[in-house]
Formats: sequence, structure tokens, C-alpha cells
Amino acid sequence: MHLYTENPLKFAFSQTECEYSDLNEDKPAFGILGVPFDSTTTYQPGARYGPLFVREASYNFEKYNLFLNKSLNTPVQDIGNLESVPGNFNKTCLNLESVISSILEEGIVPITIGGEHSISYGVVKSYDKTGAPDLQEVTILHFDAHMDLRDDYMGEKFSHATVMRRIHDLKPGHIIQMGIRSASKAETQFAQDEGIDYYTPPEIKDNIQGMEKIIRQIEGPVYVTVDMDVLDPSYAPSVGTPTPGGLEPRDLERLIFSLEGKEVIGLDVVEVSSNSIGDITSINAAKTILDFLFLQ
Repeated sequence: MHLYTENPLKFAFSQTECEYSDLNEDKPAFGILGVPFDSTTTYQPGARYGPLFVREASYNFEKYNLFLNKSLNTPVQDIGNLESVPGNFNKTCLNLESVISSILEEGIVPITIGGEHSISYGVVKSYDKTGAPDLQEVTILHFDAHMDLRDDYMGEKFSHATVMRRIHDLKPGHIIQMGIRSASKAETQFAQDEGIDYYTPPEIKDNIQGMEKIIRQIEGPVYVTVDMDVLDPSYAPSVGTPTPGGLEPRDLERLIFSLEGKEVIGLDVVEVSSNSIGDITSINAAKTILDFLFLQ
């Protein structure tokens, strides 16, 4: 064993396998998995580098959260990266389902770092395969600039632009979308017809306490998916599809904090296409993951 060394390729504050095996059974255990895949990206490429730069950015933060007055003592292990197959969503998704299913079978809550947003389908489908919990009891809490509810995009059924439609096909209990400011007319109509609740940035900014209440009132298991383009491009420029008029980091922080005490069965943070150290998009993505971990 080499003392006084660190591995910057691991997420900050993650534990060694030996430390992680000595779990506190009173707290949930978390496993971080990177998915370096961006083969359906249609505007700004580079999300395959998201896991690398989000991990690097995580070392920018303290192990203490001033606002929550809490130190981070959550059992979390960085499992590494998925073996993605560039250009092949189906094979990548099969690999992802296999890994996430094994994580779930071990009683570990997965935290997935993307990668483009299409990977969220593979993660959620793993719950459907394992049946733990029943997906029909799960609320999908979706932070994004886009609805992602197209049935196909440019002839593709599985895409970053269709991911929530494919997740809807799995019949979760409910879908709540926050930060939406870009959608087709057909997507908007589909959301209204299918009882999918969506909230725009002006609605969130004008009534942040009401939005926090919506999250706090969710009953049962929650799966959280965060597309970093939910933030305004001034705070997250390095994303696949930057869209003006988004949330501020403080808005997202408050909404994530509203999950305290909830049964969150998984979290993914996707669409980070940073390609340099210190990129603000990676920093905000790493902070979102840490904010969530501080709640546990």
C-alpha cells in the first residue's frame, strides 16, 4: 500500500474497496459509474469526456457543506467506467443494463455520470428488469432544457432527443420535468395527454418554494436524471445542446436539496461535454452530485 497518494480518476471522497466493504447498514451505499458515450449527439460533441472532467472537477470542493452544516460521510465507491461501444447504442445499452443490474442486486444505489442523455434509458430499464423497485411505483424527476419526448429523431428511436419518450414506454409511475424551455408542439401535446408535469424556468424562478414543495410531496421511490443543459449556458456552456434562458446553479441546488429524506433509487448527471480542466460545466455537474450525496 502506498501512503500519501491519490487517484484523480476517482470521484473525490469516494472510498477504497476495503473501506466500502465495511458499510454502515443504517445508510444507503452508492456506486459511481462513468458512461463515456456520445454517439447520437447532434450539436456539440464531447459528452464521452464528461466522466473524466466531472471527476477531476470534484476535487475542487470541500468535504463539508456550509448550507446543510453537514460533513460528507456517505458510503460511496467509484466503480470506474462502463465499456462503451462507440457508435453503437444497442451494445452500449446492453453493457450498461448488465452493470447497473449487478449494482442493484448488491443493494447499491447507482450514480451515473454521462455521457449523452440516451444512457438514462439503459439505467432505468435495469430497474424494470430487476423489478426492484417496481417501476410503476417510481417517479422520474427530470431536470432538462428539453422535453426529450420525441418518438424518433432524425429516424432514430434511441437518441438523446427521445430518451424520455423511451423511458415513458417503460411505464414509470409519474414523470416530472423541471427547467423545460425547448420542445416541439407534438412533445408538448404528448406531455399534456400523458399527464407528464413540466415546469419552465420562469415558473421555477417565480415560485421556487412551490417547486420545492412539489418535490417534497413526491411519494415513493424517485429516480433523478439531470441534463446539465437545464442550467443557463452562462453557467453550463459545455453541453450537447446549450439553450438560453435556463436555471441558475442556486435554483438547481435548492431543488436537489428538496430531495432530502426521499427514497432516491438512482441519479444520473449527463450531457457534460467539457474538454478542459476548470470548465464551469464540469464544476457545476460535480457539485450537483456532491449536493445529492450530502443529503444522505
